This record gives sequence, structure tokens and C-alpha cells, in this order.
Amino acid sequence: MQKITPFLWFDNQAEEAANFYAAVFKKAKVGKPVKGPDGKVMVVPFEIDGLEFTALNGGPQFKFNESVSFVVHCKDQDEVDYYWDRLTCRPSFRS
Repeated sequence: MQKITPFLWFDNQAEEAANFYAAVFKKAKVGKPVKGPDGKVMVVPFEIDGLEFTALNGGPQFKFNESVSFVVHCKDQDEVDYYWDRLTCRPSFRS
């Protein structure tokens, strides 16, 4: 297990977000969602290229925004374009 796990805060779209990132990156997987006492999904662990992340349904207090940065090391411009096109689309969890 890595020492630090980034948490990405969402209102209630954590599962959708984790699935989105897993669909973009070829070496990614989504773990089993963890439900809270109310039976709703609270956190969703996911992994990208061996790095662990957690998507958290924390409520509407904070909005997902561009202050979260990911550096994706690419071998060429085609790979840059691939990730740029997919990561800059507007999935519903980013609206």
C-alpha cells in the first residue's frame, strides 16, 4: 500500500467518477464501493497504473474543481492527445 492516497471529493458522483477514470486509463481498476450507514455509496477506491485513489461522496460543501492536478507522463504527442481529449470532456460529475 502506498503511503499517501489522494481523495477526490464529490457530492454524490464518486462511483461515476471512479468508473470514468478507469475507462480513460488502460491500466486502471475500480475497487468495491464502501457504503455508509444509510446504504448509499460513501467511498470508491480505484487504481491507475498502480497508484491508489479514493473517490469520496462528501456532499455539496466543496465542488470538484481544477485545483486537483494529475501529471500523466506520455511517450509522444498521440498519447498526450488521447488523454487531453478524454480528460477535458465534461462528465456530469464535473458540472
